[in-house]
Amino acid sequence: MNPLKPTPPGWPRISSSLYYDDAAKAIDWLCDAFGFALRLKVEGEGGRIEHSELVFGDGVVMAAGADKADKFPQIRSPRQVGGANTQNMFIYVDDVDAHCARARAKGARIVTEPKVSDYGEEYWSDKSYECVDVGGHHWWFAERLRSAKPKS
Repeated sequence: MNPLKPTPPGWPRISSSLYYDDAAKAIDWLCDAFGFALRLKVEGEGGRIEHSELVFGDGVVMAAGADKADKFPQIRSPRQVGGANTQNMFIYVDDVDAHCARARAKGARIVTEPKVSDYGEEYWSDKSYECVDVGGHHWWFAERLRSAKPKS
């Protein structure tokens, strides 16, 4: 594999976009409930959210309105497709129990309470929970408890 060129300043190698029926409300909620920081919000006609950038550590999630079919006909929010998700978000946090409590207090629907998944000494152990945000997107938040033992 050839070495990759550096990413643009302030951008991770991979980021994701999520679409919401009410993107402005979702952006505020994601910051309040999950601890994202708003880096950029671009509003269009009638206050429609054309683009936003939310950061968490070195990760970036973009959120926009699902009402952009005029530009991008493939865009849908989970509610527009019967609650289906074609991607799920996974984020490492420092304290998964505290994060879950904050998300719950802000109205996240907790699907799976924080629990430990231990994949054995050769792999890792995480404590994680699953929740659903205000727009119907599924999120997993995890805290690494033990990393894999180095192979000799």
